[in-house]
This record gives sequence, C-alpha cells and structure tokens, in this order.
Amino acid sequence: MAHLPRLKESLGADFIVVNGENAAGGRGITPKITIDLLRAGVSVITTGDHIWDQKEIISRPRPNGDPFIDSEPRLLRPVNYPAGAPGHGAIVLETAKGKVGVINVQMRTFMQPILENPFPAVEAAVAEMRLQTSVILVDAHGETTSEKIAVGRFLDGRVSAVIGTHTHVQTADEQIFPGGTAFICDAGMCGPANSILGRSIEPIVNRFISNLPALFPVAKGDVRLCGAVVTIDETTGRALSIARVNELISESPATPPGA
Repeated sequence: MAHLPRLKESLGADFIVVNGENAAGGRGITPKITIDLLRAGVSVITTGDHIWDQKEIISRPRPNGDPFIDSEPRLLRPVNYPAGAPGHGAIVLETAKGKVGVINVQMRTFMQPILENPFPAVEAAVAEMRLQTSVILVDAHGETTSEKIAVGRFLDGRVSAVIGTHTHVQTADEQIFPGGTAFICDAGMCGPANSILGRSIEPIVNRFISNLPALFPVAKGDVRLCGAVVTIDETTGRALSIARVNELISESPATPPGA
C-alpha cells in the first residue's frame, strides 16, 4: 500500500485493480483495509473465495444501514454468486480517459464454495457492460490454469484483459490473444518472498510430512510485489501490451499477503 504512489508514477498507471481477498491476515478483507486501499489510490478491489472470511464485510452497517459490501461498490465479490447475494460482481467507473469496467468472476474447478457456472455469468456481465464501455478488465479467480485460459479464450475480443488470481504464484504466460484481449494465468502475490504462498515455510512443510493440522502464520521479511500492467486503446478496448511486474522490496511487510 505504501508503495502504490511510487508504482503509479513509475508505471504510468491510470487505473489500478487489486485483488484484496487475503488482505486481512491472509484471510478476507475488512472495511478498514478496503477504505485504506481506496484512499491509497486503488480504483477497484476484487476478491474471491475468501470474501466472507471477515464477517464485518456483511455485519458492519454503513450510516445508511446497509452492510459494508452493499454500500461500497468498488469492493467486488464474484459475479457468479446466486441472485440475492450481498455486494456487487461488476462496476463501471468514469475516469479521465473514459469509462472503465471491472468484472470479478470465480472459477469452479477445485474451488469452494462451488458457484454458478462462470462462463454464462461472465458472458452476461460483459454483454451488459459493453453497452457502457469497451474497456473491460476481468479478474478470473481460480485454481486451475486450464479453466482460466478457457475463460480468457472465451472472452477474447469482448474484453480488454483477463487477469488470473488465486494461486499466489506469478505465471510467465502473459500474451495478447488474437481478438485483442490481454491475458495472464496469475498476476502473482504481493507478500512475503521467503514463504510458501505468503505463509511461514516450516509449518507447511511439516503439514505435508505429517498430515497433522497446523497453524500457518503469515511469513515475515522481504516482500515480493507482483502484478501486471496492461496498456489499452481506450477507443477500441483492445489491449496494446501486457507486462509482468515483479519487484523485491527489502523490508518487513506491514500488510499480509494478497492474492
């Protein structure tokens, strides 16, 4: 969070999307963290299967009486939750360069809870959003590379970028599909570099060896900041380039890992 202004300037970023589902001690996100990220310059916060881990997201009402996630549309939950679920799965924001849309969708393979089929859900959300803008980013939150690639190919030419999240490990498959959609299977984690997916190494190794339950505390030490920068033609919505961001920051992290 503290490095966001520097990154915005150095990368020339106009619009920043952060997956914040692990921002609260590695599980979920709180209203305070949401507000802090937005104040730091984040445009939209996406999430995934850990969105409900911190109950304040639902239980803490805003002054108007609505649950926090209902009254803060810039905090998204997956769009393929059944009708009536709290919160929003998509948003369109006005910017200095035109309207930008963001859709959060969760895959189903090896994921809990199993949500509605992501393909028709995201297709419907994209169709509705394209009535307002052709500049659309999709966060495809999922476990398997095949399912995320399939969603990217499915949406090629209809959205500007499909960025995968959830597995915490940045992939090296950044590309632009034939229809003009930028894609990467996983943008990577912002969290402790000397870790296993952001957690302390020894307890996880011991768990694999013993099969016994164990606590997995967030690791300490240097932080690796990962992500992707996509350049988009704001007139056509086609991606012009995509590049990985992978930076080692030598300090003790003030915040837990994000997906």
